[in-house]
Amino acid sequence: MAFFNFFLANCGVFGRKRKAMKDKYLAKHNAVFDQLDLVTYEEVIRLPEFRRKTLVLLGAHGVGRRHIKNTLITSQPKYFAYPIPHTTRLPKKEEENANNEYLEYGTHDDAMYGTKLETIRNINRQGLMAILDVEPQALKVLRTAEFAPYVVFIAAPDLSQIKGVNDDSLERLVKESELLQQAYGHYFDLVIVNNDIEETIRTLQHAIERVSLQPQWVPVSWVY
Repeated sequence: MAFFNFFLANCGVFGRKRKAMKDKYLAKHNAVFDQLDLVTYEEVIRLPEFRRKTLVLLGAHGVGRRHIKNTLITSQPKYFAYPIPHTTRLPKKEEENANNEYLEYGTHDDAMYGTKLETIRNINRQGLMAILDVEPQALKVLRTAEFAPYVVFIAAPDLSQIKGVNDDSLERLVKESELLQQAYGHYFDLVIVNNDIEETIRTLQHAIERVSLQPQWVPVSWVY
């Protein structure tokens, strides 16, 4: 099958230098926008075609990312996988992701839950593309050569195109989507306006196939 042949591509174009990771966290535990950590300029370099290792879906809560993720995994289980979150006991006061093991984490019912970075690595070792629907702050960890993400922003539908709709929740969805795009838009590889969920999925599939077959601009830190 021509679609997804990119999983056989060689990833040797990347250097082996890795940046030290900071502790990561869920956005709900912090301000929505970490303005001090935002980058407005980034040096990039053009590389030959290569496969991306992770598909990162960003977007406002309720925009449809989970449905997109589940559809891709169900329709292409040999190419996509989702890292199952880990659950443990509630961490002690002095414990807080000290070993940088988690991409995102939180607490629920006296237990800690989160996505382990090693789980993502295991998916990549199997030759699969890990799908992540995460908070934007997770890009601080993911935007490295190790995870080589393809970052897709699922934008809220245009309310002007939805006749007869006057819903506060939809308006909040659109507002959150606009704020996210303003703050993090320079990190997006692709923006898809989710006016129709099935068309969004088709567009995304074609984009993933296409990006593996053409030269790409990536952060220079992925190479040096």
